[in-house]
Amino acid sequence: MPASNPLLSLWHAIRDGYLRLTEPLVTWCVRAGISPNTLTVLGTLMCAVTAALFAAGWIRAAGWTLGLTAFFDVIDGAVARRGGTATVFGSFLDSTLDRVADALLFGGLAWFFAADATHGSLWMVGVALVALSAVQITSYTRAKADALGVELKGVGALERPERITLLAAPQAFFGLALDGWVLRGVVILLAVSAVWTVATRMQAVARATAGR
Repeated sequence: MPASNPLLSLWHAIRDGYLRLTEPLVTWCVRAGISPNTLTVLGTLMCAVTAALFAAGWIRAAGWTLGLTAFFDVIDGAVARRGGTATVFGSFLDSTLDRVADALLFGGLAWFFAADATHGSLWMVGVALVALSAVQITSYTRAKADALGVELKGVGALERPERITLLAAPQAFFGLALDGWVLRGVVILLAVSAVWTVATRMQAVARATAGR
């Protein structure tokens, strides 16, 4: 996608603005000596709370909780770099707990679609589970490609920051608006984009390793 794309430019502006807002918090954490691993664990715990809210049908509360606590997921790496406390284990912990958080969030949504008598449906349970599985595989494909010496940066769509934004903002503002179709639309989009990302990354690795 070209850098001049207006939607991409808007997303970059929003992302950069959010990062600027978190700068004072990053500075405070470094001065207070807070471990980036602690921030990583707190972020995962808040995703567990969000997942429980999704499962209980408190969709708007889940969106706000995820949106207001997403900074844990954003600042842990910044704190590690700024404070000179980055470690190999910290990187491993961050990547691992990101996968745990993704599983919790989509698991909570699958539970909601299975249990809610008004907005639930079996096919949406399936979509949520497809999203859960495909999101996990997208991370694996990139990790495995890196191990093979293949660069996959920029291959695919909707990386984790975009996924968190889509799981937070629309739900925070709209909840179950339009008879729940705002939420359904987000989950469907995430499932389709994750499956497409897996497919395109497989093709990219196949081309890059042809004849090896």
